Amino acid sequence: MSDSGYPKFRNDRAVAEIRIGVREFNCMGVSPPHDHPHVYINMGRQDAILCPYCGTRFRFDPRLGPSEADPPDSLFVDPDPGSPPKPQDLLLDFRTGS
Repeated sequence: MSDSGYPKFRNDRAVAEIRIGVREFNCMGVSPPHDHPHVYINMGRQDAILCPYCGTRFRFDPRLGPSEADPPDSLFVDPDPGSPPKPQDLLLDFRTGS
């Protein structure tokens, strides 16, 4: 989870699609230090959505829990959750669908 309370996902493997168990989340592109601004994405009622920054397709999978993804290493776990938010976490808030 991120400081915002939403899980963060990354696409280090450059897979075509990441299945996730939540409809609200943050995409960070790839792992730091090459990540893009961490954007909030709300899928609304859609089953799939593209990140407006990197184009990663995320698909909601109700069989997965909120801290699960396929591939599993797509879920980003901040190594120091007590640190203050980074500037890229505060830049953009994309809200789509409903």
